[in-house]
Amino acid sequence: MSHYSLNLSNASLEAAGDEPRDEYLAQIEIALLSVVFLCAVMLNCGLLLALWRRRQQVSRMRVFVTHLCLADLVVAFFQVCSQLMWKLTDRFLGPDLVCRSVKYLQVVGMFASTYMIVVMTVDRYQAVCNPMVTFQRRRARWNLPVCVAWAVSFILSIPQIFIFSRVQIAPGVYECWAEFDQPWGLKAYVTWTTLVIFVLPVITVMVCQVRICRALQINVYKKTLQQRKDGSSNPPSSRASNVVSVSKSRIKTVKMTVVIVLTYTICWAPFFTVQMWSVWDASAPTGNGTFTVLMLLASLNSVANPFIYLLFTMKSPKLLGVLLCTEDSNAKESLPEEATVVSSLHMSSKSPSDIR
Repeated sequence: MSHYSLNLSNASLEAAGDEPRDEYLAQIEIALLSVVFLCAVMLNCGLLLALWRRRQQVSRMRVFVTHLCLADLVVAFFQVCSQLMWKLTDRFLGPDLVCRSVKYLQVVGMFASTYMIVVMTVDRYQAVCNPMVTFQRRRARWNLPVCVAWAVSFILSIPQIFIFSRVQIAPGVYECWAEFDQPWGLKAYVTWTTLVIFVLPVITVMVCQVRICRALQINVYKKTLQQRKDGSSNPPSSRASNVVSVSKSRIKTVKMTVVIVLTYTICWAPFFTVQMWSVWDASAPTGNGTFTVLMLLASLNSVANPFIYLLFTMKSPKLLGVLLCTEDSNAKESLPEEATVVSSLHMSSKSPSDIR
């Protein structure tokens, strides 16, 4: 049986052994982890507070963002913070139960954050391409996609409990490391996690975004044709006005979703690339500083998500107010409510005679 410091979140993957660490590199890691942890906690808690103060203004997008914040906080406390403490002590000092629990929750956060982005993108696809389905479901007490995302995250993270344990790597020296009975076990596990946490979700959101852009393009084309039929000298008909409002309202939420997806891809692509390189290439420079920092920067995604939402929904003074927790609770965000947007899209799909 082989022991490895396989760490899908801790930026280390090397054979077991009691080797001295690079103190200079460790200090860089501690500094980066500290900054990421503080920023992630402050931004996500600040956004959750802002959303809670506006809890009467319920919309599907706010529900998704709320749960994305919760997932990012799981990443911050159980992934970034645990790794920070690990770097400070140089060794894992907890018992076996803590080792397995921390490793389980680390991957739960990764799954939840990823799949919350996926269901958010799929919901935007439904809202644009199948608006009446979204409208009919908007009053449901439970948001089924969110529940599914959390359930899948908890279930798919279960292997962590059995793979990781507190093992003795040297006389009197213990670590929380992974154990594999077969030499190919490490490659299989890292490849599987890369597929289900990164490759498949990215493919899913890319397909949805392409179809969303196509639907918006068709919508704008119809709007242009309708305006030409109405004539530039005449006031726009109710049909044309509705199409205009749909285009403007949809573009903002779609843009925000696109930016969140791109940020996720940029943050996590180096991480999973390095992970795959580490397990499939025996000569990979796993001890290289650049190698390590690239893996650590993946946690920046939990910092970027709340900032992107605040940036797209609030003006600069309001954004500063939210970050300082001083904003007026009665202030409204600029993103439109789901019912108004869907109703506009439904009206734009009808002929003038149907509207009358």
